[in-house]
Amino acid sequence: MAASSADLADDGFSATRLFSQGVSYTYDDVIFLPGYIGFPADAVDLSTRLSRRLPLSIPCVASPMDTVSEAPMAAAMASLGAAAVVHCNTEPDAQAAIVRAAKSRRLPFVSSVPFFAPSSAPTLNDFAGYEYALVTELGDSLSRLVGVAVAADAASREVPAPVSEYMLPAPRSASASFDFEQAAAFLADEGLDCAPLISDDGEVIDLITAKDVERIRSYPKLGKPSLGADGKFIVAASIGTREDDKRRLEQLVKAGANAIVIDSSQGNSIYQLDMIKYAKKMYPEVDLIGGNVVTIAQAQNLIQAGVDGLRVGMGSGSICTTQEVCAVGRGQATAVYKVSSYANDHNVPVIADGGISNSGHIVKALSLGASTVMMGSFLAGSHEAPGTYEYKDGRRVKKYRGMGSLEAMTKGSDARYLGDTLKLKVAQGVVGAVADKGSVLRFIPYTMQAVKQGFQDLGASSLQSAHDLLRSETLRLEVRTGAAQVEGGIHGLVSYEKKAF
Repeated sequence: MAASSADLADDGFSATRLFSQGVSYTYDDVIFLPGYIGFPADAVDLSTRLSRRLPLSIPCVASPMDTVSEAPMAAAMASLGAAAVVHCNTEPDAQAAIVRAAKSRRLPFVSSVPFFAPSSAPTLNDFAGYEYALVTELGDSLSRLVGVAVAADAASREVPAPVSEYMLPAPRSASASFDFEQAAAFLADEGLDCAPLISDDGEVIDLITAKDVERIRSYPKLGKPSLGADGKFIVAASIGTREDDKRRLEQLVKAGANAIVIDSSQGNSIYQLDMIKYAKKMYPEVDLIGGNVVTIAQAQNLIQAGVDGLRVGMGSGSICTTQEVCAVGRGQATAVYKVSSYANDHNVPVIADGGISNSGHIVKALSLGASTVMMGSFLAGSHEAPGTYEYKDGRRVKKYRGMGSLEAMTKGSDARYLGDTLKLKVAQGVVGAVADKGSVLRFIPYTMQAVKQGFQDLGASSLQSAHDLLRSETLRLEVRTGAAQVEGGIHGLVSYEKKAF
Protein backbone atom coordinates (compact mmCIF):
# COMPACT_ATOMS: atom_id res chain seq x y z
CA MET A 1 0.00 0.00 0.00
CA ALA A 2 1.43 3.38 -1.02
CA ALA A 3 2.09 5.94 1.68
CA SER A 4 -0.39 8.81 1.83
CA SER A 5 0.65 12.44 1.49
CA ALA A 6 -0.17 12.87 5.19
CA ASP A 7 2.21 10.04 6.09
CA LEU A 8 4.96 11.58 3.99
CA ALA A 9 4.40 15.01 5.51
CA ASP A 10 4.87 13.56 9.01
CA ASP A 11 8.06 11.71 8.07
CA GLY A 12 10.67 14.17 9.32
CA PHE A 13 10.52 17.96 9.28
CA SER A 14 11.17 20.54 6.62
CA ALA A 15 14.04 22.90 7.40
CA THR A 16 11.58 25.80 7.58
CA ARG A 17 9.62 24.09 10.32
CA LEU A 18 12.60 22.66 12.20
CA PHE A 19 14.49 25.93 12.44
CA SER A 20 11.51 28.07 13.45
CA GLN A 21 11.04 26.66 16.92
CA GLY A 22 13.32 29.01 18.84
CA VAL A 23 16.02 26.36 19.36
CA SER A 24 19.68 26.89 18.39
CA TYR A 25 20.98 23.73 16.75
CA THR A 26 24.53 22.60 16.05
CA TYR A 27 25.44 20.18 13.26
CA ASP A 28 25.39 17.20 15.63
CA ASP A 29 21.88 18.10 16.84
CA VAL A 30 20.29 17.45 13.43
CA ILE A 31 20.29 14.59 10.95
CA PHE A 32 19.04 14.41 7.37
CA LEU A 33 16.73 11.60 6.34
CA PRO A 34 17.91 9.66 3.26
CA GLY A 35 16.47 10.36 -0.18
CA TYR A 36 16.37 8.36 -3.42
CA ILE A 37 19.63 7.28 -5.06
CA GLY A 38 19.51 7.52 -8.84
CA PHE A 39 23.16 8.16 -9.71
CA PRO A 40 26.66 6.99 -8.68
CA ALA A 41 28.58 8.92 -6.04
CA ASP A 42 31.26 9.90 -8.54
CA ALA A 43 28.60 11.74 -10.56
CA VAL A 44 28.03 14.24 -7.74
CA ASP A 45 29.16 17.71 -8.79
CA LEU A 46 30.71 19.67 -5.91
CA SER A 47 31.58 22.77 -7.96
CA THR A 48 30.50 25.98 -6.30
CA ARG A 49 31.41 29.65 -5.72
CA LEU A 50 33.58 31.29 -3.10
CA SER A 51 31.84 34.61 -3.83
CA ARG A 52 29.72 36.07 -6.62
CA ARG A 53 32.43 35.90 -9.31
CA LEU A 54 34.88 33.29 -8.07
CA PRO A 55 34.17 29.66 -8.97
CA LEU A 56 35.68 26.71 -7.10
CA SER A 57 35.79 23.03 -8.02
CA ILE A 58 35.30 21.88 -4.43
CA PRO A 59 33.58 23.70 -1.53
CA CYS A 60 36.53 24.06 0.85
CA VAL A 61 38.12 27.25 2.23
CA ALA A 62 41.06 27.50 4.62
CA SER A 63 40.44 29.94 7.47
CA PRO A 64 42.40 33.23 7.80
CA MET A 65 44.26 32.10 10.92
CA ASP A 66 47.98 32.43 11.53
CA THR A 67 48.27 28.72 12.31
CA VAL A 68 46.40 27.74 9.14
CA SER A 69 46.72 29.91 6.03
CA GLU A 70 49.95 31.15 4.52
CA ALA A 71 51.52 30.54 1.09
CA PRO A 72 51.88 26.71 1.28
CA MET A 73 48.22 26.30 2.27
CA ALA A 74 47.04 28.79 -0.36
CA ALA A 75 48.93 27.01 -3.17
CA ALA A 76 47.84 23.54 -2.08
CA MET A 77 44.17 24.47 -1.66
CA ALA A 78 44.04 26.27 -5.02
CA SER A 79 45.65 23.29 -6.75
CA LEU A 80 42.84 21.11 -5.37
CA GLY A 81 40.14 23.46 -6.67
CA ALA A 82 39.55 25.04 -3.27
CA ALA A 83 40.86 28.30 -1.77
CA ALA A 84 42.61 29.74 1.27
CA VAL A 85 42.27 33.13 2.93
CA VAL A 86 45.68 34.48 3.96
CA HIS A 87 45.57 35.79 7.53
CA CYS A 88 46.23 39.44 8.40
CA ASN A 89 47.95 38.87 11.75
CA THR A 90 51.19 40.22 10.30
CA GLU A 91 52.49 43.40 8.68
CA PRO A 92 50.73 44.43 5.43
CA ASP A 93 53.84 44.00 3.29
CA ALA A 94 54.45 40.52 4.73
CA GLN A 95 50.86 39.50 4.03
CA ALA A 96 51.10 40.84 0.48
CA ALA A 97 54.33 38.85 0.00
CA ILE A 98 52.49 35.67 1.07
CA VAL A 99 49.78 36.35 -1.52
CA ARG A 100 52.38 36.94 -4.25
CA ALA A 101 54.27 33.78 -3.30
CA ALA A 102 51.14 31.65 -3.62
CA LYS A 103 50.06 33.26 -6.89
CA SER A 104 53.51 33.13 -8.51
CA ARG A 105 53.38 29.39 -9.15
CA ARG A 106 51.14 26.64 -10.49
CA LEU A 107 52.61 23.82 -8.40
CA PRO A 108 50.64 22.43 -5.44
CA PHE A 109 53.32 23.31 -2.90
CA VAL A 110 55.58 26.08 -1.63
CA SER A 111 58.84 24.61 -0.39
CA SER A 112 60.48 27.87 0.78
CA VAL A 113 63.99 26.49 0.30
CA PRO A 114 66.71 28.78 1.70
CA PHE A 115 68.72 31.21 -0.42
CA PHE A 116 72.46 31.72 0.04
CA ALA A 117 75.00 34.09 -1.49
CA PRO A 118 78.17 32.43 -2.88
CA SER A 119 80.25 33.90 -0.04
CA SER A 120 77.97 32.65 2.75
CA ALA A 121 79.11 29.67 4.84
CA PRO A 122 75.96 27.87 5.95
CA THR A 123 75.82 25.06 8.49
CA LEU A 124 73.47 22.12 8.12
CA ASN A 125 70.98 23.91 10.38
CA ASP A 126 70.86 26.78 7.89
CA PHE A 127 69.32 24.39 5.35
CA ALA A 128 66.28 24.19 7.67
CA GLY A 129 65.65 20.55 6.87
CA TYR A 130 65.80 20.99 3.09
CA GLU A 131 68.01 18.79 0.92
CA TYR A 132 68.87 21.68 -1.40
CA ALA A 133 69.33 25.45 -1.26
CA LEU A 134 69.41 28.03 -4.04
CA VAL A 135 72.51 30.15 -4.52
CA THR A 136 72.06 33.57 -6.08
CA GLU A 137 74.44 36.51 -6.47
CA LEU A 138 73.00 38.41 -3.50
CA GLY A 139 71.39 35.55 -1.61
CA ASP A 140 67.84 36.60 -2.46
CA SER A 141 65.19 35.62 -4.96
CA LEU A 142 65.58 38.73 -7.10
CA SER A 143 69.26 38.32 -8.03
CA ARG A 144 70.75 36.00 -10.66
CA LEU A 145 70.82 32.27 -9.94
CA VAL A 146 74.39 30.90 -9.88
CA GLY A 147 74.05 27.43 -8.39
CA VAL A 148 72.42 24.89 -6.13
CA ALA A 149 73.86 23.79 -2.77
CA VAL A 150 73.31 20.31 -1.33
CA ALA A 151 72.81 19.98 2.43
CA ALA A 152 74.86 16.76 2.55
CA ASP A 153 77.87 18.63 1.14
CA ALA A 154 77.60 21.26 3.86
CA ALA A 155 77.29 18.55 6.52
CA SER A 156 80.47 16.85 5.28
CA ARG A 157 82.59 19.91 6.05
CA GLU A 158 84.40 19.95 9.39
CA VAL A 159 84.04 23.73 9.52
CA PRO A 160 81.56 25.90 7.55
CA ALA A 161 82.98 26.85 4.16
CA PRO A 162 81.81 29.34 1.51
CA VAL A 163 79.03 27.73 -0.45
CA SER A 164 80.84 28.66 -3.69
CA GLU A 165 83.39 25.94 -2.91
CA TYR A 166 80.93 23.07 -3.20
CA MET A 167 77.78 24.32 -4.92
CA LEU A 168 76.62 22.66 -8.10
CA PRO A 169 76.27 24.72 -11.28
CA ALA A 170 72.73 26.00 -11.75
CA PRO A 171 70.72 23.34 -13.62
CA ARG A 172 68.29 24.22 -16.37
CA SER A 173 65.43 26.23 -14.95
CA ALA A 174 61.74 25.50 -15.31
CA SER A 175 59.08 28.15 -15.75
CA ALA A 176 57.19 29.09 -12.59
CA SER A 177 54.04 28.99 -14.72
CA PHE A 178 54.40 25.21 -15.22
CA ASP A 179 51.71 23.14 -13.58
CA PHE A 180 52.66 19.94 -11.79
CA GLU A 181 52.52 17.66 -14.84
CA GLN A 182 54.59 20.08 -16.92
CA ALA A 183 57.21 20.43 -14.20
CA ALA A 184 57.36 16.66 -13.67
CA ALA A 185 57.82 16.11 -17.41
CA PHE A 186 60.55 18.77 -17.48
CA LEU A 187 62.55 16.99 -14.76
CA ALA A 188 62.15 13.63 -16.49
CA ASP A 189 63.02 14.93 -19.97
CA GLU A 190 66.12 16.74 -18.69
CA GLY A 191 67.19 13.91 -16.41
CA LEU A 192 67.38 16.27 -13.42
CA ASP A 193 67.06 15.64 -9.69
CA CYS A 194 65.97 19.23 -9.16
CA ALA A 195 65.15 22.36 -11.11
CA PRO A 196 64.77 26.00 -10.04
CA LEU A 197 61.49 27.69 -10.91
CA ILE A 198 61.93 31.09 -12.55
CA SER A 199 59.18 33.64 -13.15
CA ASP A 200 58.74 35.53 -16.43
CA ASP A 201 60.47 38.57 -14.93
CA GLY A 202 63.47 36.54 -13.79
CA GLU A 203 62.69 36.08 -10.10
CA VAL A 204 63.76 32.75 -8.57
CA ILE A 205 60.50 31.43 -7.15
CA ASP A 206 61.26 27.99 -5.75
CA LEU A 207 62.79 24.59 -6.44
CA ILE A 208 61.13 21.36 -7.53
CA THR A 209 62.81 18.01 -6.93
CA ALA A 210 62.31 14.46 -8.14
CA LYS A 211 61.31 13.58 -4.56
CA ASP A 212 58.57 16.25 -4.71
CA VAL A 213 57.23 14.61 -7.87
CA GLU A 214 57.33 11.17 -6.27
CA ARG A 215 55.57 12.44 -3.14
CA ILE A 216 52.77 14.22 -5.00
CA ARG A 217 52.26 11.25 -7.34
CA SER A 218 51.51 9.17 -4.23
CA TYR A 219 48.50 11.37 -3.45
CA PRO A 220 45.09 11.20 -5.16
CA LYS A 221 45.10 12.80 -8.59
CA LEU A 222 44.73 16.56 -8.53
CA GLY A 223 41.45 17.91 -9.86
CA LYS A 224 40.65 21.14 -11.64
CA PRO A 225 42.60 23.96 -9.95
CA SER A 226 41.09 27.25 -8.82
CA LEU A 227 42.27 29.83 -11.33
CA GLY A 228 41.31 33.49 -11.61
CA ALA A 229 40.81 35.53 -14.75
CA ASP A 230 44.58 36.13 -14.80
CA GLY A 231 45.22 32.38 -15.13
CA LYS A 232 46.86 32.28 -11.69
CA PHE A 233 45.78 30.53 -8.50
CA ILE A 234 42.80 32.05 -6.72
CA VAL A 235 44.05 33.42 -3.39
CA ALA A 236 41.97 35.41 -0.93
CA ALA A 237 43.26 37.58 1.91
CA SER A 238 41.79 39.12 5.03
CA ILE A 239 41.80 42.64 6.40
CA GLY A 240 40.41 44.40 9.46
CA THR A 241 38.13 47.39 9.75
CA ARG A 242 40.52 50.08 10.97
CA GLU A 243 41.79 53.09 9.04
CA ASP A 244 45.24 51.55 8.51
CA ASP A 245 43.57 48.50 6.90
CA LYS A 246 42.92 50.69 3.87
CA ARG A 247 46.67 50.64 3.18
CA ARG A 248 46.69 46.89 3.75
CA LEU A 249 43.81 46.55 1.29
CA GLU A 250 45.74 48.49 -1.35
CA GLN A 251 48.80 46.29 -0.98
CA LEU A 252 46.77 43.08 -1.17
CA VAL A 253 44.97 44.18 -4.32
CA LYS A 254 48.31 45.09 -5.91
CA ALA A 255 49.62 41.65 -4.90
CA GLY A 256 46.78 40.06 -6.87
CA ALA A 257 44.37 38.92 -4.16
CA ASN A 258 41.20 37.69 -5.88
CA ALA A 259 38.93 38.25 -2.90
CA ILE A 260 39.14 40.27 0.28
CA VAL A 261 37.61 38.94 3.49
CA ILE A 262 36.79 41.48 6.17
CA ASP A 263 37.80 39.57 9.27
CA SER A 264 35.62 40.35 12.26
CA SER A 265 34.01 38.14 14.89
CA GLN A 266 30.85 40.31 14.74
CA GLY A 267 30.46 41.81 11.29
CA ASN A 268 27.35 43.91 11.81
CA SER A 269 29.16 47.10 12.77
CA ILE A 270 29.57 50.64 11.48
CA TYR A 271 33.27 49.90 11.10
CA GLN A 272 32.67 47.04 8.69
CA LEU A 273 29.93 48.81 6.76
CA ASP A 274 32.25 51.78 6.20
CA MET A 275 35.08 49.48 5.06
CA ILE A 276 32.76 47.64 2.66
CA LYS A 277 31.65 50.87 1.04
CA TYR A 278 35.24 52.11 0.76
CA ALA A 279 36.56 48.86 -0.70
CA LYS A 280 33.74 48.53 -3.23
CA LYS A 281 34.29 52.10 -4.36
CA MET A 282 38.07 51.81 -4.68
CA TYR A 283 38.35 48.24 -6.00
CA PRO A 284 35.07 47.18 -7.63
CA GLU A 285 36.85 44.40 -9.54
CA VAL A 286 37.75 42.53 -6.33
CA ASP A 287 35.12 40.37 -4.65
CA LEU A 288 34.46 41.38 -1.04
CA ILE A 289 33.37 38.89 1.61
CA GLY A 290 31.83 40.23 4.81
CA GLY A 291 31.09 38.77 8.21
CA ASN A 292 30.93 37.11 10.52
CA VAL A 293 27.16 36.99 10.84
CA VAL A 294 24.60 34.54 12.23
CA THR A 295 21.27 36.34 11.76
CA ILE A 296 19.23 37.55 8.81
CA ALA A 297 19.32 41.13 10.12
CA GLN A 298 23.11 41.09 10.18
CA ALA A 299 23.25 39.59 6.70
CA GLN A 300 20.80 42.14 5.35
CA ASN A 301 22.99 45.06 6.44
CA LEU A 302 26.12 43.66 4.83
CA ILE A 303 24.37 42.65 1.61
CA GLN A 304 22.84 46.10 1.29
CA ALA A 305 26.33 47.56 1.74
CA GLY A 306 27.50 45.53 -1.28
CA VAL A 307 29.29 42.34 -0.16
CA ASP A 308 29.85 39.54 -2.69
CA GLY A 309 29.88 36.80 -0.06
CA LEU A 310 29.06 36.20 3.60
CA ARG A 311 30.96 34.34 6.29
CA VAL A 312 28.62 32.69 8.80
CA GLY A 313 29.50 31.61 12.32
CA MET A 314 30.04 33.07 15.76
CA GLY A 315 31.57 31.09 18.57
CA SER A 316 31.32 27.74 16.77
CA GLY A 317 35.03 27.11 16.19
CA SER A 318 36.84 24.51 18.29
CA ILE A 319 39.16 27.14 19.80
CA CYS A 320 36.61 29.97 20.06
CA THR A 321 35.08 30.97 23.40
CA THR A 322 32.95 33.92 22.22
CA GLN A 323 29.64 32.31 23.21
CA GLU A 324 31.01 31.48 26.65
CA VAL A 325 32.66 34.86 27.27
CA CYS A 326 30.20 37.23 25.58
CA ALA A 327 26.92 35.27 25.66
CA VAL A 328 26.25 35.94 21.98
CA GLY A 329 26.30 33.71 18.93
CA ARG A 330 24.18 30.91 17.52
CA GLY A 331 24.27 27.18 16.94
CA GLN A 332 26.01 26.72 13.60
CA ALA A 333 23.34 24.61 11.88
CA THR A 334 20.68 27.22 12.68
CA ALA A 335 22.97 30.10 11.68
CA VAL A 336 23.86 28.58 8.32
CA TYR A 337 20.25 27.79 7.44
CA LYS A 338 18.86 31.18 8.49
CA VAL A 339 21.50 33.32 6.77
CA SER A 340 21.61 31.13 3.64
CA SER A 341 17.84 31.27 3.23
CA TYR A 342 18.12 35.06 2.95
CA ALA A 343 21.44 35.35 1.10
CA ASN A 344 20.35 32.89 -1.60
CA ASP A 345 17.60 35.27 -2.67
CA HIS A 346 20.25 37.95 -3.23
CA ASN A 347 22.75 35.77 -5.12
CA VAL A 348 25.29 36.00 -2.28
CA PRO A 349 27.21 32.78 -1.55
CA VAL A 350 27.59 31.79 2.09
CA ILE A 351 30.73 30.42 3.73
CA ALA A 352 29.89 28.21 6.73
CA ASP A 353 32.73 29.11 9.10
CA GLY A 354 33.41 26.88 12.10
CA GLY A 355 32.22 23.67 13.67
CA ILE A 356 33.60 21.38 10.93
CA SER A 357 35.27 18.29 12.38
CA ASN A 358 34.22 15.56 9.94
CA SER A 359 32.80 15.01 6.45
CA GLY A 360 29.26 14.69 7.82
CA HIS A 361 29.43 18.24 9.12
CA ILE A 362 30.44 19.40 5.64
CA VAL A 363 27.45 17.60 4.11
CA LYS A 364 25.14 19.24 6.64
CA ALA A 365 26.54 22.74 6.16
CA LEU A 366 26.29 22.56 2.37
CA SER A 367 22.84 20.97 2.41
CA LEU A 368 21.58 23.68 4.76
CA GLY A 369 22.40 26.31 2.13
CA ALA A 370 26.12 27.11 2.36
CA SER A 371 28.20 27.31 -0.81
CA THR A 372 31.48 26.49 0.94
CA VAL A 373 32.77 25.49 4.35
CA MET A 374 35.63 27.29 6.07
CA MET A 375 37.94 25.11 8.13
CA GLY A 376 40.52 25.84 10.79
CA SER A 377 41.27 22.90 13.06
CA PHE A 378 40.42 20.50 10.22
CA LEU A 379 43.49 21.80 8.34
CA ALA A 380 45.75 23.04 11.14
CA GLY A 381 47.59 19.74 11.65
CA SER A 382 48.51 19.41 7.99
CA HIS A 383 51.97 19.69 6.44
CA GLU A 384 50.87 22.89 4.68
CA ALA A 385 49.85 24.72 7.88
CA PRO A 386 52.41 27.13 9.40
CA GLY A 387 54.52 25.94 12.30
CA THR A 388 56.63 22.93 13.15
CA TYR A 389 55.60 19.56 14.53
CA GLU A 390 56.18 18.69 18.17
CA TYR A 391 55.54 15.58 20.22
CA LYS A 392 53.02 15.68 23.04
CA ASP A 393 52.15 12.54 25.01
CA GLY A 394 53.64 10.47 22.21
CA ARG A 395 51.59 12.13 19.47
CA ARG A 396 52.94 14.31 16.68
CA VAL A 397 51.10 17.64 16.85
CA LYS A 398 51.13 21.23 15.63
CA LYS A 399 50.11 24.33 17.55
CA TYR A 400 46.64 25.66 16.76
CA ARG A 401 45.41 28.89 18.28
CA GLY A 402 42.26 30.92 18.09
CA MET A 403 42.62 34.44 16.75
CA GLY A 404 40.83 35.53 19.93
CA SER A 405 43.47 33.94 22.16
CA LEU A 406 45.68 36.29 24.16
CA GLU A 407 48.72 34.91 22.32
CA ALA A 408 47.28 35.84 18.92
CA MET A 409 46.00 39.17 20.21
CA THR A 410 49.53 40.26 21.09
CA LYS A 411 50.30 39.97 17.36
CA GLY A 412 47.42 42.27 16.42
CA SER A 413 44.31 40.09 16.07
CA ASP A 414 42.54 42.00 18.86
CA ALA A 415 41.25 44.37 16.15
CA ARG A 416 39.15 41.46 14.88
CA TYR A 417 37.26 41.61 18.19
CA LEU A 418 37.19 45.43 18.25
CA GLY A 419 39.49 45.29 21.25
CA ASP A 420 42.62 46.93 19.87
CA THR A 421 41.79 50.26 21.52
CA LEU A 422 40.91 48.75 24.90
CA LYS A 423 43.32 48.83 27.85
CA LEU A 424 42.08 45.53 29.21
CA LYS A 425 42.26 42.55 26.83
CA VAL A 426 39.77 39.70 27.29
CA ALA A 427 40.40 36.47 25.41
CA GLN A 428 37.73 34.95 23.17
CA GLY A 429 39.83 31.95 22.17
CA VAL A 430 42.42 29.47 23.37
CA VAL A 431 45.76 27.99 22.30
CA GLY A 432 45.88 24.24 21.71
CA ALA A 433 47.39 21.53 19.56
CA VAL A 434 46.05 19.31 16.77
CA ALA A 435 47.30 15.94 15.57
CA ASP A 436 49.42 15.52 12.45
CA LYS A 437 47.06 14.87 9.52
CA GLY A 438 49.59 14.66 6.70
CA SER A 439 49.15 16.68 3.53
CA VAL A 440 45.91 18.38 2.50
CA LEU A 441 46.72 17.06 -0.98
CA ARG A 442 45.96 13.61 0.40
CA PHE A 443 43.15 13.95 2.93
CA ILE A 444 41.01 16.64 1.27
CA PRO A 445 40.30 14.43 -1.82
CA TYR A 446 39.25 11.57 0.48
CA THR A 447 37.07 13.96 2.47
CA MET A 448 35.39 15.18 -0.70
CA GLN A 449 34.70 11.59 -1.73
CA ALA A 450 32.90 11.08 1.58
CA VAL A 451 30.91 14.27 0.95
CA LYS A 452 29.90 12.96 -2.48
CA GLN A 453 28.64 9.77 -0.85
CA GLY A 454 26.64 11.84 1.63
CA PHE A 455 25.04 13.80 -1.21
CA GLN A 456 24.25 10.54 -2.99
CA ASP A 457 22.42 9.27 0.12
CA LEU A 458 20.40 12.50 0.16
CA GLY A 459 19.53 12.13 -3.53
CA ALA A 460 21.32 15.37 -4.40
CA SER A 461 23.59 15.24 -7.45
CA SER A 462 25.08 18.71 -6.86
CA LEU A 463 25.16 21.59 -4.38
CA GLN A 464 22.46 23.37 -6.33
CA SER A 465 20.36 20.21 -6.28
CA ALA A 466 20.73 19.96 -2.49
CA HIS A 467 19.70 23.59 -2.08
CA ASP A 468 16.68 23.06 -4.34
CA LEU A 469 15.64 19.94 -2.42
CA LEU A 470 15.90 21.87 0.85
CA ARG A 471 13.82 24.80 -0.39
CA SER A 472 11.18 22.53 -1.90
CA GLU A 473 10.93 20.74 1.47
CA THR A 474 11.86 17.42 -0.15
CA LEU A 475 14.86 17.13 2.15
CA ARG A 476 13.64 16.17 5.61
CA LEU A 477 15.41 16.54 8.94
CA GLU A 478 15.02 15.48 12.53
CA VAL A 479 16.59 16.48 15.83
CA ARG A 480 18.78 13.84 17.46
CA THR A 481 18.55 13.12 21.17
CA GLY A 482 21.73 12.65 23.15
CA ALA A 483 21.18 8.88 23.00
CA ALA A 484 20.70 9.05 19.22
CA GLN A 485 23.99 10.93 18.87
CA VAL A 486 25.75 8.25 20.90
CA GLU A 487 24.13 5.54 18.78
CA GLY A 488 25.22 7.33 15.61
CA GLY A 489 28.85 7.22 16.69
CA ILE A 490 31.18 4.39 17.62
CA HIS A 491 29.94 2.61 20.73
CA GLY A 492 29.85 -0.71 22.53
CA LEU A 493 33.46 -1.67 21.76
CA VAL A 494 36.27 -2.49 24.17
CA SER A 495 38.75 -0.88 21.78
CA TYR A 496 38.91 0.26 18.17
CA GLU A 497 41.11 1.98 15.60
CA LYS A 498 39.44 4.71 13.63
CA LYS A 499 40.73 5.46 10.13
CA ALA A 500 38.81 7.63 7.68
CA PHE A 501 40.70 6.29 4.65
